[in-house]
Amino acid sequence: TNYMGLTLPTPIFAGSSGMTGSVNQVKVLADNGAGAVVLKSIFEEEVRYEYADFIQTAKTKYGDPKYFDYDGQRNPIEYYDYVIREENLQKYIELLEGCKAAVDIPVIASINCLFYAVEWLSYAVNLERAGADALELNMFFPPTDFKHTREEKEALYFKIAEKVTEAVSVPVALKISPYFTDLGPMIQRLSETGIKGLVLFNRFFSPDFDIDKLEVKPSFVFSSPSDLSLSLRWIAVMANKVKCDLAASTGVHDAAAVIKQLLAGADAVQVASCLYKNGPQYLKELLDGLKTWMTTKRYQRISDFKGKLSQDRSTDPAAYERAQFMRYFGGKKNVTL
Repeated sequence: TNYMGLTLPTPIFAGSSGMTGSVNQVKVLADNGAGAVVLKSIFEEEVRYEYADFIQTAKTKYGDPKYFDYDGQRNPIEYYDYVIREENLQKYIELLEGCKAAVDIPVIASINCLFYAVEWLSYAVNLERAGADALELNMFFPPTDFKHTREEKEALYFKIAEKVTEAVSVPVALKISPYFTDLGPMIQRLSETGIKGLVLFNRFFSPDFDIDKLEVKPSFVFSSPSDLSLSLRWIAVMANKVKCDLAASTGVHDAAAVIKQLLAGADAVQVASCLYKNGPQYLKELLDGLKTWMTTKRYQRISDFKGKLSQDRSTDPAAYERAQFMRYFGGKKNVTL
């Protein structure tokens, strides 16, 4: 499999998650057949929250939030912001370097910045220097930010993509959400910015309520097989309409789902939730299922069938445009009294 110019031994690779957060875990994934790994993301918010906690501790201890003692010296509080960022980045670089030394498959660094564009560039440059084979920018600017217009938020995607691709030479992928007013044209325009890949789609925290404790709690942490339909549809619609590779993500829980995404036109398929549920050895089951199906269908290589059911090549391309199921179930002949 070729993805973003990288040679992958298999089309299935481990998406960014807690399972790609240590060298040992990444090695186990590689040993079980992962075509590549996307390391656990470095989060801009995590750095900022750590900084905020540190400042709160300093206020309690020293009283004055502007200056406080550090190693016998009095330094501006901004110095601690710098130290915390450097420490987090260094830890991530050590993870990246350890993984590169431990496995032979591509190691993709992941940066997750939801609000602040200023840090993307410095993180990207440093991770390329540390040896990342590629970068995946996990991008989402929340609709709950009422201070900025839709146009301003969308423009930020292009600004970041263009600046990062200008600053690094390794391939860059954007992992995006489906939450755009004009999703198809947006995907197409993003593919023209110089990036080498688009990952459809990222997955978000979903809140739930504990009605006994009256607290907000997480829910639906893992994807489900039913989540496949959204990315499957848009991979199939956008195949052959973009100027970069496409990777499918979310809802891939078995070999059949992998096959479907490849038939839709995906160049590679990311998995995460199914590995949490079944363990890293489940990669072998996914690959065995893919190989068995290919043998049955007498396909020698993935290129023999990739995109065979994309919108461009489907015998029923209009099926991708239908938004309402009533076309199938709304007729009188389907009604039983």
